[in-house]
Amino acid sequence: MAAPQPMVEPDFYGVVNHEEIQVILPQASEEYGPISHYYLIVVPEDKSNLHKQPDQFLTDEMLPSRTNRHDMSNAPYIAAMFLQRNIPYTFHLGSGDTYHNFTNKKLERGKRYRIFVRAVVDTPQKHLYTSSPFSEFLALDMREAPVGEPPQRPDPNTASHDEGIHVKVNTAEQGLIWVVVPIIAAFVLCFFLIIVYIVKRKNQPCKNPDTAVTRPLMAADLGGPAPTDPVDMRRLNFQTPGMIHHPPIPISELANHIERLKANGNLKFSQEYESIEPGQQFSWENSNMEINKPKNRYANVCAYDHSRVILSTIEGQPGSDYINANYCDGYRKHNAYIATQGPLTHTFADFWRMIWEVESTTIVMMTRLEERMRKKCDQYWPTRGSETYGQMTVTITATQELATYSIRTFHLSRAGRNESREIKLVQFVGWPDHGVPDNPAPFLQFLRRTRSLTPSESGPIVVHCSAGVGRTGCYIVVDSMLERIEKEKMVDIYGHVTCLRAQRNYMVQTEEQYIFIHDALLEAVVCGNTEIPATELHTHIQKLMQIIPSENISAMEMEFKKLANVKIDSSKFVSANNPVNKDKNRLVHILPFESTRVCLSVDRGIEGSDYINASFIDGYRFRMAYIATQAPLQNTAEDFWRMLWEHNSTIIVMLTKLKEMGKEKCTQYWPDTRSVRYQYYVVDPVAEYNMPQYKLREFKVTDARDGSSRTVRQFQFTEWPEQGVPKSGEAFIDFIGQVHKTKEQFGLENSPITIHCSAGVGRTGVFITLSIVLERMQYEGVLDVFQTVRILRSQRIHMVQTEDQYQFCYRAALEYLGSFDHYTN
Repeated sequence: MAAPQPMVEPDFYGVVNHEEIQVILPQASEEYGPISHYYLIVVPEDKSNLHKQPDQFLTDEMLPSRTNRHDMSNAPYIAAMFLQRNIPYTFHLGSGDTYHNFTNKKLERGKRYRIFVRAVVDTPQKHLYTSSPFSEFLALDMREAPVGEPPQRPDPNTASHDEGIHVKVNTAEQGLIWVVVPIIAAFVLCFFLIIVYIVKRKNQPCKNPDTAVTRPLMAADLGGPAPTDPVDMRRLNFQTPGMIHHPPIPISELANHIERLKANGNLKFSQEYESIEPGQQFSWENSNMEINKPKNRYANVCAYDHSRVILSTIEGQPGSDYINANYCDGYRKHNAYIATQGPLTHTFADFWRMIWEVESTTIVMMTRLEERMRKKCDQYWPTRGSETYGQMTVTITATQELATYSIRTFHLSRAGRNESREIKLVQFVGWPDHGVPDNPAPFLQFLRRTRSLTPSESGPIVVHCSAGVGRTGCYIVVDSMLERIEKEKMVDIYGHVTCLRAQRNYMVQTEEQYIFIHDALLEAVVCGNTEIPATELHTHIQKLMQIIPSENISAMEMEFKKLANVKIDSSKFVSANNPVNKDKNRLVHILPFESTRVCLSVDRGIEGSDYINASFIDGYRFRMAYIATQAPLQNTAEDFWRMLWEHNSTIIVMLTKLKEMGKEKCTQYWPDTRSVRYQYYVVDPVAEYNMPQYKLREFKVTDARDGSSRTVRQFQFTEWPEQGVPKSGEAFIDFIGQVHKTKEQFGLENSPITIHCSAGVGRTGVFITLSIVLERMQYEGVLDVFQTVRILRSQRIHMVQTEDQYQFCYRAALEYLGSFDHYTN
């Protein structure tokens, strides 16, 4: 048995007695089975639920026992329950009456509400239902209900000439009919002739392109070729109010456009997102077949019949052509993507069969296998060697794991075929368990890497998260818009989301994701693509050193200034700005973001005991590979050693002297000759080595509480001048190499390297930037100094503090390349 067909939304009729709202309620079709009952659900306006669709509100969470708590005044609730076909056509919302133990609560003046109707099919489990779309926002200050009898529900079964109904018409009315009917006929004829005239004119070449139109001009309107882009075609063929009122945006206007949408707490973003057609009017009969239901990860995320991926049929296996996956359009390309759910254990064979049959070479995975203790996807690939899934054999040949994404390479073969294909699985792990990424730059890097791995002749890119609608939708829209930006200097986010929702339900699932898409594309527009092949670095630096005539500054200086185009909100520094922590900060403007700060264990009864001015920073291959921190103050030395112990950091990189230019830059936080106790930790000096460019000190650190100990090594670089930057990068590159070599030598992969200069942003930023840039050149043969620094600044403010330091990163990278023959030849 299938769920009922979709209903229309409830409609507003009018306000009654200033305290009730009269609404018109829809009725569900009983084509697929009788309706057991209806719920009328009221959703008070609240920012936490503005992005949700009706099906996302679970019935169990709206039962009276769950909604009577005092702290849930804005919680959705069931106002009434109607058995079988007894749902009224009009209903007074807010009357205070009770319907089958559900209270039609009084409405509050000044508050807005939306309502929807849920129809439940009469099955033993009562889990098949459909929800109407939301009504418009309703409030007691809207217009009053019209005077007179309320409307009645039209009866589709009533014939137009029912013999049981006799209508008496007097002769005066008959005379009037003889006058009115010819007039109406004349109007109909005129209307028909006008339509014919318009159609003929439309088929003729446009003689006057300046003629005003009531819809956006497309290429076809101007006598040019018809649009080939699926979104443009949809705009031409389905000119809905939403599409007309939300045209494509030129990239020159994108920043201002987003600023307007974000005003007043994202008010216009909310309105725009809500106005996108949900696209739930399409059938999903194959998803609702009993044999296919177990193949759906989520009961309410189905595959529309018209766009579903149809697998080849396996003889004797009913439903073998079904997989919960839909074709989705990209920029100027139909079926450029396949959006699908995270495979289930019993759908692995179907998934790999789909990859083979559509000739895809790239799988994009936008989720971890488990998030927040919940399984999001089953592991559908072998960890090592080969696995056979039905007719398909998958062999893993390579794995590359980086900080925010991983790349796995497989060979895929099918039983009975003497052919093997290479498949890339790229998995983005930089998406947080909840919400969206703070910074879109790593996501954009991931998109570009995925594109570079996908051959142009490949079949559709297969994209999945868990349900295959939220993050999957984000990936498809951003990837498509990057192509549109390149070709047209335009974005059409609204149009593309609308197009995707006509191909798979719930695509781009939340308002937060919709905003993230805009932020990601603005980042791409503002920053451009600054990634370059290593072989072109020398030429690139020469271009950057040239003066831009219109600006009278070098391109290098212009690029560095772009790094500052990020608005920093004071709310990002919650703990750092706590009055009890202010004396722990060396500089008042160099503070750790709340989202990336290193937290210490809490000393009970001591406020702020979990705070230190330090930030976790991602490396090239590992998340939180570094801790960037300020040089310890006298009153924070104990916190510094506590941080090293609690976060198992056994390598310290020191990039400053204790005094420079006559000013203290760092307190001496380590002992020279005898052991010193720092709160719980006893630090014993073991050895000191004087190298040409650095000093290496070794300490034994013991926890006095349990006697456990470990070795901590401090590398102090001594060749950084007190002013400016080193003339040559060679010594600093060697130093970076020695630090990382020591980490690998002692098997400290999961141990972050702690780095400090004085403020923990300038030289510290240079060290981490070069570490990432040099390692990426080794692995990929490309580099992107600009984006590397921009990403670092999203994790700690002001990283790579001066233009001199920024330029030094480029020069040092070039010197590094000079040591490899294959780059310089």
